[in-house]
Amino acid sequence: MESPRDRRSRRARPSRTRTLLHTALALVAVVGGTAAGTVYVKARAHSGASPVSSSATASASTSATADGEDAVEPVAEPAVDYDALLAGAVKSVPVEDGAQVSVAVLDLDSGESASYGDGAFDTASIVKVDILAALLLQAQDAGRHLTASEKSYATTMIENSDNTAASALWQTIGKAEGLDAANERLGLTATAGGEGMLWGLTQTTAADQLTLLQQVFGDDSRLSEVSRTYLQGLMGHIEADQHWGVSAAADGSRWALKNGWLPRSTTGLWDINSIGRVTVDGRNHLVAVLSKGNSTQAKGISLVESVAKAAVSALAGDTPVSSASASPSASVPE
Repeated sequence: MESPRDRRSRRARPSRTRTLLHTALALVAVVGGTAAGTVYVKARAHSGASPVSSSATASASTSATADGEDAVEPVAEPAVDYDALLAGAVKSVPVEDGAQVSVAVLDLDSGESASYGDGAFDTASIVKVDILAALLLQAQDAGRHLTASEKSYATTMIENSDNTAASALWQTIGKAEGLDAANERLGLTATAGGEGMLWGLTQTTAADQLTLLQQVFGDDSRLSEVSRTYLQGLMGHIEADQHWGVSAAADGSRWALKNGWLPRSTTGLWDINSIGRVTVDGRNHLVAVLSKGNSTQAKGISLVESVAKAAVSALAGDTPVSSASASPSASVPE
C-alpha cells in the first residue's frame, strides 16, 4: 500500500518537472534576422529578466545589466574623417611658393563632405553664378520672369564669361548690397560683395561657394526648381575654351561649371578659381576650388584641376592621410 509520504513525493514530481522545463525554455536563444542581414540574439537568463540583444558583428563589447546579466553590445565602426583625407590629398599636390589653395567638396548622393582651407579669396568670374542666383531670387520675390534682356545678359555672362553682361546684371541686382542680401538668404556667411563696380573682387571662401552650389544643384534651395534648372543649363554649356577646372575631375562629359581667372594688377599674380558639379562613377559631386598667388594662369589652372581630382578621390576614401597636419589655405611646398 502506498504511504502518505510516497503520495506526496509523486505529486511533487510534475511540479519539479514543470520548473525544469520552464528554466530550460527560458535559456533558449531566440535568433532572428533583419532584412539588412543583421542577426540579433535575445535570451532570458531567468524569470523576470529583460531581453538582451546584440548585433552579430565582428567586434562587440560586453557589459553587465542591473540584474547581473551580460549584455553584448555592438561596437560602432569608426567614423571616416574626410577632412583629414582631404588635407592629406591636398598635401600631395605640388603648389608653387607663395600660392594658396582652398577646396570644398560634397557627394550629393551620400551627403558626405569635406573642406580644406578657410581663408578669403577673390571670386573673379565665379561670382557670376552668385549674381545670377541673386537676380533669380529677386525675380521670384517679385513673381516675375526674367526679361529678354536679362536672359541675354545671363547667357553671355555664364556661358561666355562676358564682363559687360556681368556689370549690367550687377547693377540690376543692386551691386554689393543686393548680392549680400541674397547671400544671407542663400546661406553664404563669409562672402562680401566687391566695392562699386568691382564685382570680381568679391571676397568668398570655398565653403561658401559649396553652399552656393548646393543652392543651384540641390533640392533644398531658396531657388525654385525652374530657377535651378535654368542656371544649371547655362553652367552646362560653357564655351569650349573654358572647359577646364573642376571638370578635370569628371570621368566623362557630365559636368557643369563656372571658372574665374584674374591677374592682380598690384602683384602680377593670378587668381584661378573653379566651381561646379562633376559626375564620377555615376555619383554627383559638387566641388569648389579657389586659389591665389599663381605666377601664371596655366600654373593656376593646373593647380585647380589637380586639387579637384584629389578632392573627389579623397571623398571616395581613395587617398591616404598625410602624416603632416594641414593648415587652412596653406601653401604646400613643391
